Amino acid sequence: MDNTRRQFLKVTTLAGSAVSLAPRHVLGGANQRPPSEKLRIAGIGIGGMGQHNLSMCAQEDIVALCDVDAGYAAKTIAQYPKAKVYRDFRQMLERQKDLEAVIVATPDHSHAVIALAAIRAGKHVYVQKPLTHAVYEARVLTEAARRQGVATQMGNQGHSGDGTRLVCEWIGAGTIGPVREVHVWTNRPVWPQGVEVGRPQDTPPAPTGLDWDLWLGPAPYRPYHPAYVPGTWRAWWSFGTGALGDLGCHLLDAPFWALKLKYPLSVEGCISTYWRGLWQKTEPKNENYPRSTVVRYKFPARGDWPAVNLTWWDGGIMPPRPEGVDPDAELGDSDGGVIFLGEKGVLICGCYGRSPRVFPKEIMQGLPKTPQTIARIPGGIEGHEKDWIRACKGGLPASSQFDYSGPLSEMVLMGNLAVRFPNRQLLWDGETMRVTNDEAANAYVRRQYREGWTL
Repeated sequence: MDNTRRQFLKVTTLAGSAVSLAPRHVLGGANQRPPSEKLRIAGIGIGGMGQHNLSMCAQEDIVALCDVDAGYAAKTIAQYPKAKVYRDFRQMLERQKDLEAVIVATPDHSHAVIALAAIRAGKHVYVQKPLTHAVYEARVLTEAARRQGVATQMGNQGHSGDGTRLVCEWIGAGTIGPVREVHVWTNRPVWPQGVEVGRPQDTPPAPTGLDWDLWLGPAPYRPYHPAYVPGTWRAWWSFGTGALGDLGCHLLDAPFWALKLKYPLSVEGCISTYWRGLWQKTEPKNENYPRSTVVRYKFPARGDWPAVNLTWWDGGIMPPRPEGVDPDAELGDSDGGVIFLGEKGVLICGCYGRSPRVFPKEIMQGLPKTPQTIARIPGGIEGHEKDWIRACKGGLPASSQFDYSGPLSEMVLMGNLAVRFPNRQLLWDGETMRVTNDEAANAYVRRQYREGWTL
């Protein structure tokens, strides 16, 4: 074991379809790589979902590992004994000269600064969902990836699944007729959220091995507390993106793709309680996401496609059962679901587009075989990382590259903006990324970073 690795494990060391490489026939021979040649990959944020992402890339060459929490990352580090270990992603990008591609699976608040640094360094990037913490950041990453010509992928693996593709094909074939209304729901949050308190007042020491300052990254400074890590950061405005950020990029993916959506015209949020006045008309004072929310999006007509009203439900709140759906039929699955209300019928699927089916059952029983108009990804959901690897090696763009997943993330994050400023309709100019009727809300489209951190 080299000294760098020994020191990391002992002391802590780590205190985080369109643009990807062009297809081979465009790039030409000089930029092609044999598919058998291993891609040199680094993981940043490797203790949670990052561990799974790396395991799906284990047939490649994992050359570097970076995390701010030595204890949380120790198991993953032990799995890749040849990889160099870092605490700070900036040092890794500067020193690791053989690095070609980076997986970013840190908490949401640090996605953008890490991914953008990697893109600017010319690295291909795979970034967990949602792509960023704020709308502006998602647009910046999308445009930067396009300029650099790197292969990108967001970690919404359902986009590579057969189910989501079948949903798109059924909708496109007019199976249920024109769709003007969609309902999407999730069982999230499954972590503590919505408590009627501000930040913790006690300041216990950070665990040995955790570099708290690096964990905070661009977020405003606050003392360490176990209420934030390792997984409960999702509940806090400064770090996570709540229930919408956790499952929105999975569940909203099918309607976003199938209905050819992009920027909403308006978004309106309703929350479970006003928490004794902690939510003010100008700015919320509570630092936790609500226990449950309802978010209403309005999308314009798109060519021959009619305008769409889409409603998001979380925290145990469900949409009404549609007419024509059997009273005992399961709606969605254990993570949530999607209901498309068409003029001729209803289409329901689970999270990741799983188990799509049409109601009334007579339509489903008489449904002809739908032409397969969308190419399938080898391995489906389990092939999401490999789809990105093929793009890194000069293949076709990955299924959820940033030209697609950037606007999807913007849509999700606009929902959180409406949750932050509930019970009013925020009018949205997607091209300019501006709330046109509420300056207080508009101020949150772009985050302010802690001193020493920039995008």
